[in-house]
Amino acid sequence: MRKRWFFGLGIVILLVTACQPATTPSSPPQSAYSDLIVSDATAPTPTSNAPMDIPTSLPDPIVGQATVAPPPTPPEPIRPRPEDAMMQRDNVYIEKVDLLTLESYPLQFNLVIVGNLPTPCHELRVKIDPPDAQNRIMVGVYSVVSPEKICIQVLSPFSQTIPLGSFAPGHYTVWVNGKKVAEFDA
Repeated sequence: MRKRWFFGLGIVILLVTACQPATTPSSPPQSAYSDLIVSDATAPTPTSNAPMDIPTSLPDPIVGQATVAPPPTPPEPIRPRPEDAMMQRDNVYIEKVDLLTLESYPLQFNLVIVGNLPTPCHELRVKIDPPDAQNRIMVGVYSVVSPEKICIQVLSPFSQTIPLGSFAPGHYTVWVNGKKVAEFDA
């Protein structure tokens, strides 16, 4: 009788354990690459619904490189303006002028001017004339200031890169305020 009872109890235990769902381990098995896996708990979450930045220069689908913008014009703050007629024109103190040749086709040239304005209230102006019959490029560098402004009397340093552009083949000279400062072959 006891044997039947133990036998019956053994069958019941076997049936109960066979009908239970299999348990899963609490953590996945570790592998050689487990340190490269990012779990959802450590993944970054977006902090805002702001749109993503879109690049302004997209690759050219034919060439595969970014498209090239046209040559730059002189920066707006240094170009002469109509309202300059109401301002007082003054000198600038030029310390150094360099001509830069950009590695492009056709060749492009920039003029780098380093110097000082008479006061911090003065504004730099640059006027570039097209080449004349002798291939001279005349550049006028000066400052303007409002006659009503009261300003501290101290020199204000500046360094300005001025794009000259590209030119037809030939030999050119660059003149700044009546003084020859550079020459180049285009």
